[in-house]
Parts: sequence; structure tokens; C-alpha cells
Amino acid sequence: MVFRISIALVAVLVLLAGLAPDAFNSVVQTVLAEVVRGAGWLYLLVVFLALSFLLYLAFGRFANLRIGGEDAEPDFSRASWMSMLFAAGMGIGLVFWGAAEPVSHFVKPPEGLEPMGMEAARASMRYAFFHWGLHPWAIYALIGLAMAWFQFNRNGRGLVSDMLQPIIGHHHRGWIGQVVNIAAVVATAIGVATTLGFGTIQIAAGLERVFGIPSNVPTQMVIIAVAFVLYMASTMSGVDRGIKWLSNFNLGLAALLLAMVLVLGPTGFIFDTFTTTLGSYLNQLVTMSLRMSPFSGSTWVVDWTIFYWAWWIAWAPFVGAFIARISRGRSVREFVVGVVIAPTVLGFIWFSVFGGTALWSQIFGHVDLVAALGNGYETVLFTMFDSLPLPLVLASVALVLLMIFFVTSADSAVLVLASMSTDEAGDPPLKRKVAWGVAIALIAAALLLAGGLAALQGMITIAALPFALLMILVMVSLYRVLDQEWTRERRKAQRARQMIESWIEREMAAQEETRQEAGRAAERD
Repeated sequence: MVFRISIALVAVLVLLAGLAPDAFNSVVQTVLAEVVRGAGWLYLLVVFLALSFLLYLAFGRFANLRIGGEDAEPDFSRASWMSMLFAAGMGIGLVFWGAAEPVSHFVKPPEGLEPMGMEAARASMRYAFFHWGLHPWAIYALIGLAMAWFQFNRNGRGLVSDMLQPIIGHHHRGWIGQVVNIAAVVATAIGVATTLGFGTIQIAAGLERVFGIPSNVPTQMVIIAVAFVLYMASTMSGVDRGIKWLSNFNLGLAALLLAMVLVLGPTGFIFDTFTTTLGSYLNQLVTMSLRMSPFSGSTWVVDWTIFYWAWWIAWAPFVGAFIARISRGRSVREFVVGVVIAPTVLGFIWFSVFGGTALWSQIFGHVDLVAALGNGYETVLFTMFDSLPLPLVLASVALVLLMIFFVTSADSAVLVLASMSTDEAGDPPLKRKVAWGVAIALIAAALLLAGGLAALQGMITIAALPFALLMILVMVSLYRVLDQEWTRERRKAQRARQMIESWIEREMAAQEETRQEAGRAAERD
């Protein structure tokens, strides 16, 4: 039922966005403006609570509880685990926005700062850290930990509705659960398709820069076709092979590109940017987390922070389900540190290198990235390479990286969509994987042809509102089951300790009786 209804709803939405993109986009933007105006504060508050809750789990009494039970062993090495969750969570986004977002904030800064000034440069890096740091990974980690716990510790099916069982009881398998699962599948399918559409646009821009291939619709269709073959081959080979191998390779290639830009770029400036921005980020973390602009009427927070938070929330069922699938055997502390803190540090390094180099290139006149920004966000990265030695080599590596991140995001999405639309736990049927693989490729192609990407992107932001409320229920639900498990393990440990203490007391009593008997025997002699 979930599969059939989800496919039907996705088809209807894509038809609306494709056949009447302008009218559909107008309606979506009107609704979006009302949602953000009335509930923008809710996104900020829920995400901040999720981060605080996860830090409590990682360093509180539940820290040593283990996904899959106290004897469970991890299915993947720590390096493979990290590379897979990083590739699924943010890979292609970091490449797309690494240089473009700081430059955009530099031109149109937050907090009423003067555009293109030194304070704007500092704020641009600080907010790039903020938008790609602890908060988005906390959203993913909350849903991922809950799904993993219910799947591996409570024999769940790996579905979003299972997380609500402590609150709604058996209804999580009834119509309420079905509605939740359908909403999660539809949001995931449309979110993945729109993201792959934007990724296609940047890959086409890179091909034009490196090889002179026109960045037009036929090129975009070829990119989607090639990516479809690659991500379906990876998906069919399974998590243990194709997805893991590609993710490991991609993380190594990303490290290579990062090192090249660090060495060829303004190395000292990059390290200065990293330390300065990290300090200001930590110093203003709470302020940025809860900052709206009710007095100035500025839309900057809405356009960037709230949009990002809504986008991450809408993506949380997809990324959370994939992270859950690969995280069996991890302790709660290891999970939170591995999913929240470690990728955040990697993201900070990435933005320091690419964002710092972009700002250095613009401020000191090496290349005009503001003009490039006017031609589209997707052109900023490749234009930045012109300010460095070996620009063609850097652009070629970035192009390969984009393509593989494109594939790793898509193969993870196909696996998760198939799992979320199947009632049984475990690996979903091959035909279900093929159906979703074909669907997201066709959706991305249709929207690129019709120009309907922006409308569906706005619709996903609207859909994030009920998922934000769902996150509150998930926190309550997860706390209950972790508390039950902690209580059970504590009682088990107490019983074991009591048994040991009883055994020791019996042994001591027996030894004392033996000594006394020996003493009495000596007296008789």
C-alpha cells in the first residue's frame, strides 16, 4: 500500500510541477511564505532541542547502551561507516556550496552588516559553519538513532512509523503509521530527485568548463542516464560492496581535492580562517541557533537558516534510515560522536579550505567570483579554480568527485526508498529497488525539461513542518525506550553483582567454618 500510494502521489506532484511549473510554483511559494512566517521559530527551536538532546544522550547515562544489544558487533569498519554516512548525508552539497555559500553571504550578509566588508567576510564563514555543522547532523542523528534502535533492539521493520510505537502503541502498524510512512517516502523521493536535478546542473557546468561541452538539456539528459546506470549497478551489488566501495573511494578523492586546494591555495590564510571562524562559531552558537529578525523585518534568516533546517528535516527520514542500516553494533556515544561531531569537523575543514580560498580570491582581486555568482551558484567553484595553479586538473578532479557523490547519494536513496516502502525488515526486493531507481531518474529528467525543480524544492520545505513535529515525538519515544533498556541492564547488573556477592559470602562462610572446625579439632587433640 505504501509503495503504490507513494508512487501515485509522486507522479501527480511531478505532473503538476512539469505541466504548469509557473502556476504550481506560485501556489507553493505563497504557502511557503505563510508557513515560514507563522512557524519559522518552530524549526529553529526543534533543531536546537534535537542537538541538546543528542549531546545529553552521548554524555549521559545512556551513553554505553549498544545498538543491536550489548553483544552486537559493528558490521563495518569505522572508516567505511564514516565514509558512507558522509556521502549519503552531505557529499554533493558540500561540493556545490563549499565556495558558493560564503561568497553569497559576503555579497548579501546577515545581521545587517555592510556588504563585502571585513565583518561580512567573517560572518559569511561563521554562517557557513553554522548551516553545515552540528545542527543538520543532529537532525540526521536523531532520526537515525531512533530508527536503528527500533530496528535492531526492538525487532522493528526499519520504517519511520516504528519510532512512534511507544507513543501510539499498535497504531504504528495501522492507518496512522501508513500515513506517516507514505509522507516520508514521498518527501524522500521528491527531495532526492530535486537534489539530483541540481547536481546534474553543476556537473553540466563542470563539463562545459573542463571539456567545452555545452551545458544544455541534451547534456543533462546524458548525465542522468549515465548516473542511472552507475547508481543502479551500485545499489544491486548491495551495501557491503558497491555502496561501501564507492563511498570509501569518494572520501579519498575528496581528501585529495581538499589537499590540492590547501597546498595550491592561500595555505596560511586558510588556517587563519579556520581557527578564527571556529572560535566565533562556538562563541555565538546559541545566539545563531535561536536568532530570528522580528524587529528589522529582514528575510535573511528565512531565506537561508530556516530553509536549510526545513530541508534537512525533510531529508531526515532518508538519511536517518540509511545511517540506521549501517550502524548496528555502535554504542549510543559512538553513534552520536560519529554522526554529529566527526562529520561536523570535516565540514568545517572543507568550508575553511574552499570558502576561505574563494573569499581570498575575491577580496584580493585574483578572480571576480561575484560576477560568477550572478551566473549561478554552480559556476562559482569552477571559476575559483582559475585563481589557483593547475585549474584544469582541479576542475577535473572536482568533476569526478561530483559524479561519484551524485551516484552515492542516489544509490543510498534507492535502497532507502525500497526499504521504506516494504513492510518486511531486511534487504528489500530487487524489483522494488529497480522501480525507485527508474522513478527518481525520470522525475529528475522531467523536472529539468519542464523547469519545475524550484517548485518541488519549495514544497519539500513546506512538508518539513509536520516532520518537525514528528521529531519532538521521536525524542520522547527514544527517551522512553532507552530508559527502559538502561533500567533493564542496570537490574541485570545488580542481579549479577548480588549473585557474586552471595557467592563470595558463601565462600567466606565456608572458609570460616573450615577454620573453626580446624580449631576445634586442634583443641580436642
